[in-house]
Amino acid sequence: MLRPDISPTFSSVPAASPCLPEARSQGPRYNFGLQETPLSRPSAQAASASSPPGTSGAAGDRSGSSSLPGHPPSALPPQGSYFRNKRSFAENTHASNVTLGTSSSSARDSNYPQILKSPLCAGNPQRSGYKSWTPQMGYSATSSSAVSAHSPSVIVAVVEGRGLARGEIGMASIDLKSPQIVLSQFADNTTYAKVITKLKILSPLEIIMSNTACVVGNSTKLFTLITENFKNVNFTTIQRKYFNETKGLEYIEQLCIAEFNTVLMEVQSKYYCLAAVAALLKYVEFIQNSVYAPKSLKICFQGSEQTAMIDSSSAQNLELLINNQDSRNNHTLFGVLNYTKTPGGSRRLRSNILEPLVDVETINMRLDCVQELLQDEELFFGLQSVIARFLDTEQLLSVLVQIPKQDTVNVAESKITNLIYLKHTLELVDPLKITLKNCNTPLLRAYYGSLEDKRFGIILDKIKTVINDDARYMKGCLNMRTQKCYAVRSNINEFLDIARRTYTEIVDDIAGMITQLAEKYSLPLRTSFSSARGFFIQMTTDCTVLPNDQLPSEFIKISKVKNSYSFTSADLIKMNERCQESLREIYHMTYMIVCKLLSEIYEHIHCLYKLSDTVSMLDMLLSFAHACTLSDYVRPEFTDTLAIKQGWHPILERISVEKPVANNTYITEGSNFFIITGPNMSGKSTYLKQIALCQIMAQIGSYVPAEYSSFRIAEQIFTRISTDDDIETNSSTFMKEMKEVAYILHNANDKSLILIDELGRGTNTEEGIGICYAVCEHLLSLKAFTLFATHFLELCQIDVLYPNVENMHFEVQHVKNTSRNKEAILYTYKLSKGLTEEKNYGLKAAEVSSLPPSIVLDAKDITTQITRQILQNQRSAPEMERQRAVYHLATRLVQTARNSQLDPDSLRTYLSNLKKKYEVDFPRAEQDSEKTEE
Repeated sequence: MLRPDISPTFSSVPAASPCLPEARSQGPRYNFGLQETPLSRPSAQAASASSPPGTSGAAGDRSGSSSLPGHPPSALPPQGSYFRNKRSFAENTHASNVTLGTSSSSARDSNYPQILKSPLCAGNPQRSGYKSWTPQMGYSATSSSAVSAHSPSVIVAVVEGRGLARGEIGMASIDLKSPQIVLSQFADNTTYAKVITKLKILSPLEIIMSNTACVVGNSTKLFTLITENFKNVNFTTIQRKYFNETKGLEYIEQLCIAEFNTVLMEVQSKYYCLAAVAALLKYVEFIQNSVYAPKSLKICFQGSEQTAMIDSSSAQNLELLINNQDSRNNHTLFGVLNYTKTPGGSRRLRSNILEPLVDVETINMRLDCVQELLQDEELFFGLQSVIARFLDTEQLLSVLVQIPKQDTVNVAESKITNLIYLKHTLELVDPLKITLKNCNTPLLRAYYGSLEDKRFGIILDKIKTVINDDARYMKGCLNMRTQKCYAVRSNINEFLDIARRTYTEIVDDIAGMITQLAEKYSLPLRTSFSSARGFFIQMTTDCTVLPNDQLPSEFIKISKVKNSYSFTSADLIKMNERCQESLREIYHMTYMIVCKLLSEIYEHIHCLYKLSDTVSMLDMLLSFAHACTLSDYVRPEFTDTLAIKQGWHPILERISVEKPVANNTYITEGSNFFIITGPNMSGKSTYLKQIALCQIMAQIGSYVPAEYSSFRIAEQIFTRISTDDDIETNSSTFMKEMKEVAYILHNANDKSLILIDELGRGTNTEEGIGICYAVCEHLLSLKAFTLFATHFLELCQIDVLYPNVENMHFEVQHVKNTSRNKEAILYTYKLSKGLTEEKNYGLKAAEVSSLPPSIVLDAKDITTQITRQILQNQRSAPEMERQRAVYHLATRLVQTARNSQLDPDSLRTYLSNLKKKYEVDFPRAEQDSEKTEE
């Protein structure tokens, strides 16, 4: 392993500006890995130490009435070092302290880690996000359904090849909540679309690049694009020499657990991702002030071909994670499908929605599981009950595999807490195994097999030799404090037993003192506890009970909320201090025992990776099944056709009082380009989004909202729907349209799903039609499935030249408004074949919007004149009609040969009907030809 005493020079750069030499040389030096004074870490971390992985530390601040032993972690005063580093390699790798503004001797500058900030970065506290990281707890999610469950916690290192290798990208990322490193290396084009998309999916807390990428006046294009797209993300540069592929390979050999060491074969020749992981691990170990235990990390290589690509603009347009109208509500695809019970399941669902699978076999295995869960009610509810009791296994594992370079009270408290969480987690393995015992589907059977790992039992047995059987995870800071105090069994350490008795006596004295005060003043006093105040007194009473409407002078620090009083006394404060001293002794001795226990179980702890993966996947599959029980979803099939019978919009279903109008969709390679027309508000945009959402749901292994569905695997999903301008990039509506369409044209392939809504509206009509026509012709050269919604009716004539174009429209009805004696439009939201017959529907919409009648009449007259001049009825040539009929027959026959599952008699009937349809279409073309000749 690399030693941090050979430390990189870090320079934190404002995301919107290049890395100026002046800023690097003159900026103040900060050591953000400063050695921490023992027993003096900020109270925010202490408060979180009592919070289980995946739950909120804020719960520890709630007051509660109890006389049980407790401990307010945030109230610990600075004191002499109880703890000392016990692991030699942690001592050897501990970086020396650097004081602000120290001597600039070359020896010190070259050997000690420093952070060099420009004034902009130094003056903005939000830019220094690493200040809030703790090596013990990482980040805790409040709820599986809360937005904060996905607060940024990923650090990413990015490096690009130079010279002839420019465009070859290496990436390495680590989530501070999970001890897993994901490596990737791929070739990207000059737009760097893959890099930007991958980074936006990761939602990084910080991005690391080489300092050579931001040389003033010569910044790389990749650096410029990343800083433009990630303005609110911390951006740090590291000297190029730390992007070292040899050191990266050494890191992987030393840190990767045995079960995943096949990654070495995958990445041996992936020099850029190896370089990225070297810089990443060096940086993370430094800022975390801790090192990872040998053979403790899950390291995997993820190729870009394993999942479908959804760019960030499409994710926003489709409202996959965030609602565009109100970011706080859950009217999103994630909200529709998220019934997960654990933070790990929620994270997996989120990542799957952003990166759907492309492997049909894997998708069908998931669908088999969902089907079994829906058919077996006992399995569904039993599994849901067990999964709901799991904590955040990934975060727990992340904490356990980190070895802090310095031991403090908070480190001790955290390790004790997490050992209790580990015991709680391992005790759920058997109930989970029993629930899965009689499953039939291969994936569930595989998860059952992974739970038969003997290491779960070995670890639990070792823990139970030291930890009390009834020590368990409990909600509330006082309850967890009690669990930590009495976690270790009696008679293991005589001094620990004495300290605990002393602690109990102090707590009993506190309770007795408050009882005496209640009797003395005849007040209904009760003992309460919070992590911030320790033990204090509470009273709920009416003011009239108090003499002179005031509390006795003995009580201090009084706060009042309605009829509830909270206060303490000088004696109680002294008792709290004695209690804390006793508690520190308990934690110190317990920590020594826990460290010894952890050293014995480290070699077996890697089985938790399998458990974490099993729990999060089962949680997600249960969530899919749960969503199906609330609506009539159907299992999708996978063919070379996109066919949806009576499909509806899943998000609209949640919002609407009534079920949305359902529509059919049928797209094949022979008819792969749909032009959709219809009046404003007739449902075009909703329909386009519906298709994309159903495609994503199918490819993540969920059932879809339809009566029947068949999908072709989409390797990329593109949308061009939004009509907003972009002030940040100084882009008008039209320029934003052009940028999005250019991105699609550069990156689309034959396996893409492309949805374009009303392109060309930001410029004049002639140019808009010209651009749309040119874009359509380019996309028609691909076999991508494309749906193109437009108001340019002239565009519909393109089907004369291209037989794979289908015209569709949304129907409307005209009804008489008796009250206003005018005709009104009734939207049916039904999709029908052919070109819309509605004319001037924009004028009708304007009339409904209470535009002055004189303006509407003038607009109608002018429109009539213009239409007469520029619109010509076009008839397709008879030869083109014949070719079209032959083309459609051929594509239907090819499709039947590929996908048909009909028995011989049914197939014979189908082919006979197909022949009759062709014979009807062909004479019609002949008749048109004769009429033309006459």
